[in-house]
Amino acid sequence: MELRQLECFVAVTEEANFTRAAARLHIVQSAVSATIKSLERELGAALLDRNSKRVLLTDAGTALLPAARAALGAAREAADAVAEVQGGLRGTLRLGTLTWVPIIDLPALLGAFHRQYPGVLLQTTAAPSGTQGLVDALLERRLDLAFVSWPGPPPAGVALTGLASSVLDLVVPAGHPLAGRASVRIGELAGLDFVDSPVGYGNRTVADRAFAAAALTRRVTIEITNIATGPDFVRHGLGVALLPRFALGQGDGVAVLRVEAADLQWPLSLAVLSGRPPGAAARAMIAMARQFAP
Repeated sequence: MELRQLECFVAVTEEANFTRAAARLHIVQSAVSATIKSLERELGAALLDRNSKRVLLTDAGTALLPAARAALGAAREAADAVAEVQGGLRGTLRLGTLTWVPIIDLPALLGAFHRQYPGVLLQTTAAPSGTQGLVDALLERRLDLAFVSWPGPPPAGVALTGLASSVLDLVVPAGHPLAGRASVRIGELAGLDFVDSPVGYGNRTVADRAFAAAALTRRVTIEITNIATGPDFVRHGLGVALLPRFALGQGDGVAVLRVEAADLQWPLSLAVLSGRPPGAAARAMIAMARQFAP
């Protein structure tokens, strides 16, 4: 069994398509198909179900996938170790990011990292399912490192390095009955319509936990994937919102209030797998991200 075979197998599994897997690996589709067939002959089992519209894993493929990802990860770590001894980092760093986090200047961070470590190829992915999607990708070894907003203890199998935090403030339309106040208690927010991110996003988790701790229910009527647009939805009367202060700006048409008697702290962290030390490139990114954190 060769690493190239496992690489093709993992790529087809993650892309659920031979054509996309071939493009990702920069080889022709026929080579991917031949490599998978060779692996199946060697193992004596079909790994993929090719009869559906999407390429699906068989039971044997499902059993192989975590071991294949672990083997590829170990190979990358071995290459990193040799490169580090030789005085320069090389390889690929698969980095997950949130859709919009101006609390840290991500383009500047990635640019500085690229200039200092030009031998490392950065592959960045923004998960449309928010922090939960990034954590899932990390646990499935599809990412090496991820910027996440995970309040509270880290999930099983993940270690967090804290970088920054921001409180969630209440944003209401300028004509709202609460607009003239500086602060409000969380109990006064029951029954209001909220604009919020989908379940799985860090800010949604923070808000949901705060309401649960206060034994209150909350009605989310509009879900948005980019919190930068939150003030606009509020401005046009579609609900109120709990948003990080870095997302508020100086727009007209809304009022911002502090929320008392609630834990509404939104954290930003870097997440890695906890079962083994991160690779050299991941360690370098963590160290540099700390320098860029406010």
